[in-house]
Amino acid sequence: MQCCPTFTSINSKFIRSFVRWLPDVIAHGVIPGKVDDTMWVNLGLGGTTCYPMVTSNVLRGPQGVLADIPVYWVHGSLRPIAPWVSVVGLEVHAQINSDSKLFSGSKVQFAAPPNSLVSFFDASLPGTLPVLNRRCVEAAVMTGLALNCSINKKSLFDRKHYFYADLPAGYQITQQRLPIAVNGSLSYSFRAGKNLNQMETRKVRIKQIQLEQDSGKSLHDDVKSQTLIDLNRAEGQLRVDANISVHRPGEPYGVRTEVKNLNSARFLAKAIDYEIRRQTEELENGGSILNETRAFDYRLGRTIPMRDKEGKQDYRFMPEPNLPPLILYDSKSLPTNTSHQQVVNIDWIRERLPDLPSVKQAKLVEKYGILPEHSFTLLNEDGLMEFFENVVKETQMNPKKVIGWILNDLLSYLKQCNLTVKESPVSPLLLTDLLNLREREVISSSAAKKVLKELWKGEGKTPAQIVKEKKLELIQDQKELEQICQAVIEGHQPVMEIKKGNKKVLNKLIGQVQKTTRDRSDPVLVKQILEKQLL
Repeated sequence: MQCCPTFTSINSKFIRSFVRWLPDVIAHGVIPGKVDDTMWVNLGLGGTTCYPMVTSNVLRGPQGVLADIPVYWVHGSLRPIAPWVSVVGLEVHAQINSDSKLFSGSKVQFAAPPNSLVSFFDASLPGTLPVLNRRCVEAAVMTGLALNCSINKKSLFDRKHYFYADLPAGYQITQQRLPIAVNGSLSYSFRAGKNLNQMETRKVRIKQIQLEQDSGKSLHDDVKSQTLIDLNRAEGQLRVDANISVHRPGEPYGVRTEVKNLNSARFLAKAIDYEIRRQTEELENGGSILNETRAFDYRLGRTIPMRDKEGKQDYRFMPEPNLPPLILYDSKSLPTNTSHQQVVNIDWIRERLPDLPSVKQAKLVEKYGILPEHSFTLLNEDGLMEFFENVVKETQMNPKKVIGWILNDLLSYLKQCNLTVKESPVSPLLLTDLLNLREREVISSSAAKKVLKELWKGEGKTPAQIVKEKKLELIQDQKELEQICQAVIEGHQPVMEIKKGNKKVLNKLIGQVQKTTRDRSDPVLVKQILEKQLL
């Protein structure tokens, strides 16, 4: 798979967003990998359950080996492997988090009145010249470093000619010949396996990163049959164009189509899925694929043709005469007595680059001893990693136990109530107090879950207050526990079964004692007492 992002702009949150949803598109978007490798197929659009599709003679799916011929499992049924391989390239247009535009001093403001933030250059008045925004250059370098690209110390700007009303100059300033960054890669992890309890790591190639002027925004009025233009520039922090083709194994790549302006991971996956099916069916029926630009109709769940795809010759690329080469420096090439404020220093930006998700994931595993899949979940939920670290910092409980409470209990409540971590009625402090009560064996694990349920009501009570009101403290008097255990044994008479090694009966007795004491007994201590009394 190829990934070829074109950056009209780069938002500060782009790296995190890109790393988050791109793996889901690749892993769950019905995009097969190499023919001789393991491939993944989506079970239902928008689903998250995948099974491996292998090109050997068997498929190991939900019921083990499913067939002795190559098949894949999709939408609840088995289908033969189609003799086609898909190739998908993504152009990712990300808006720069900057106060002003790429080539003018006009401000950037979301939802500003139409054409209220337009300079003479933005309107393409004769004689106006572009002035490169330093902040945009730094953002491009930062993104290139984050995506393991080679940063070109010298890059060039070009004119890309085409005639639309939203581009009054008749050309767009971009970087075709020598972009600012090239040859990068992005490693990503995703859940795999029958129960999605395994982590797999893959790598996608990044062809290049380039700075590019954004076009205006076209607003179509179907009632009056007219199009209105907003030269504030098109809004949308992330837009993707998907280039898709299919071919038979061992043959040259097929004719590609481009699906334009996809603004969500869900629609991107659906558009790619549909286009692969459409092209495959067309070729299977003896037809041919047109090199065209298409749009995705999310209501119909299909792509529709827009226009013929332009070639490079149609754009008539030429060097941008009004912008000199963009020169970057590193610490070795930095001129004497020159500070980073006077030039763009690649090494200076590299030193200030925040940790990427893959680095954070490795640090979480190493520091707290948690499983990789747990660190994956912590990073994929906004604010959950910070929540976890705040609890671990204050509690006496082992981080491995803390992660269980957060992922199995807290996160479950959040999902049920459709809340974010920030909206959780149970703060890190409240959960810390609860886990400390459990760790000091003031309450049992079952009682702790009852307390958490009460805390979720958001009535302002502390865990200690709830424990006291509900009388959930563990019974500390061992003689009292022994009497309760003896009474339970006399009511069941399972001595011979337990002596034969029937653990189910013993566990049943422990559960009965827990029920009798309303979860106020320590299961470990109860087990010891029962085993002693049953000898």
